[in-house]
Amino acid sequence: MKNIAVFCASSPGFNPDFEKEAYALGQYLAESGYGLVYGGAQVGLMGAVANGALSKGGSVTGVLPVFLQTKEIAHPALTELIIVDTMHERKTIMSERCEGIIALPGGFGTMEELFEMLTWAQLGLHKKPIAMLNTAGFYTPLLSFIDNMVTAGVLKQINRDMLLVADNMIDLLGLMEGYVAPEVPKWLNMEST
Repeated sequence: MKNIAVFCASSPGFNPDFEKEAYALGQYLAESGYGLVYGGAQVGLMGAVANGALSKGGSVTGVLPVFLQTKEIAHPALTELIIVDTMHERKTIMSERCEGIIALPGGFGTMEELFEMLTWAQLGLHKKPIAMLNTAGFYTPLLSFIDNMVTAGVLKQINRDMLLVADNMIDLLGLMEGYVAPEVPKWLNMEST
């Protein structure tokens, strides 16, 4: 992996550990030689992860829809800022520019980005590792729900196992570096839920 996309909230959240961990992740990625690709904002957890990477001299690429740039939330000090027309284009470029994905705490936008990347992986459209940094147990309820999808028979265990999870960045990056994507059948059928 050369570049890692990080999906996360544009707000800091109520738990101060969220912002602290986002900043530390940015620092760790830069120190480890990874470039950061993220949503391009200077606010919330997005701003924290970018500032962490920049504080250690890391390469940071932001991808921001033009309508958000006009709200003056674009980060002013990035290595590269790509302005796009739509949220869909943002997600596509972020995916094209990375070899791995990490989700930090976030809301609907973060969930939508995360699950689209998982869906693309499940369909065999990419083989990139997709990971959650479970800061302060933020993702624990969602992980229980995902496990319930397997129990209910609407998600295969092999696809559940595509989602890597750790509560610290060192273990998480280790899981990502060792990830091998499952083989996906060329043609999907009703039995390959």
